[in-house]
Amino acid sequence: MKNIIERKALKVTQRGGKVIYLLSLKASELLSIAGISRVTRDDVGKLIGYQRAEVRRHVKEIADYLSTENMLLAHPIILSFSSEVRFVSSRGQKSSDGLASAGMLEIPLPRKESEKPAWIVDGQQRAFAIQSLKDKEFAVPICAFVADNLDMQRDQFLRINNSKPLPRGLVTELLPEVESPLPPKLALKKIPSALCDLLNKENGSPFKGLIKRPSTQGNRSTTEVITDTVIIKMIEESLTNPSGCLFPYRNIATGEYDQQAIWSVLTTFWSAVKQVFPEAWGKSPNTSRLMHGVGIRSLGKLMDRIMASINPSDENAQALVVKELRLIAPVCRWTNGVWEELDGLKWDEILTTNRHYSLLYNFLIRQYLIKKNAI
Repeated sequence: MKNIIERKALKVTQRGGKVIYLLSLKASELLSIAGISRVTRDDVGKLIGYQRAEVRRHVKEIADYLSTENMLLAHPIILSFSSEVRFVSSRGQKSSDGLASAGMLEIPLPRKESEKPAWIVDGQQRAFAIQSLKDKEFAVPICAFVADNLDMQRDQFLRINNSKPLPRGLVTELLPEVESPLPPKLALKKIPSALCDLLNKENGSPFKGLIKRPSTQGNRSTTEVITDTVIIKMIEESLTNPSGCLFPYRNIATGEYDQQAIWSVLTTFWSAVKQVFPEAWGKSPNTSRLMHGVGIRSLGKLMDRIMASINPSDENAQALVVKELRLIAPVCRWTNGVWEELDGLKWDEILTTNRHYSLLYNFLIRQYLIKKNAI
């Protein structure tokens, strides 16, 4: 039995003679030759390693995706090899194109855990997910460099993980277009994002043309005053909270939604908001706190209260909601004045903070219940 693994590889030489290797390994081979250097400290307090602790749920999500028929693992695992690996160039004039040269990479098999010839610099969770696959012949793309020095490994780890995540708005806008299975966290945002699209486009929506989405940035209309993430958050909170008016339309067991029913609830309630507060509707957040993130989300909480007892399919549903909203209209200060019971905050001093959000929605609900019980 050979004490090495031989794999076809491309050797790419970069500035300063730095070399990287592009190759593939079997799923069964990856963790047999590559270790994981987690962040810890030695006996004298010196920092050792650089990897984060394994996130089990994320690992399972990756493994579930890799087990589907339409999976594609295009993002390589990045390894740091010790200098024990050996590259043997292929013979012949066509073995190199001036950018990369073909050959065979010889990777020694370790006799014990501490002698593994490689460390995972990026892709720890993918590596654990790959290890759990039934298909042990699964081809894992690998990008590797040689470094016996831990400092260089840590430097590459920080650089690879230092890039900014995708903007949240861009992620949520892309979600409705993704047909393959999504991780639970993203799947939960898919329906709210799809509804946000409909609210921005459909004629029956009070929000038509008012919502900012990343894809419209280049030719944005001056009417787009509400950030899409605010609308999505408002919908998501009502869908996931058991006290939310949209919660009954979500099947937790199957992950399915009654989208038509949710649409009816949203358009009925927010059309009534538009009718009750015409002077504050459709303006920029700088001139109307109703169109501000804290205003939309706070009224979303009130929506949960009001729509819990109103059937949106009733012919006079919107008129009923208008009647309920008029109970709190006299105390609202969306475009001018002072919120007397909110620490005396002026209308434009309401900010998108957890404290102001909690103050405002609790105040609106409290006033609604007081007026409702007085009738």
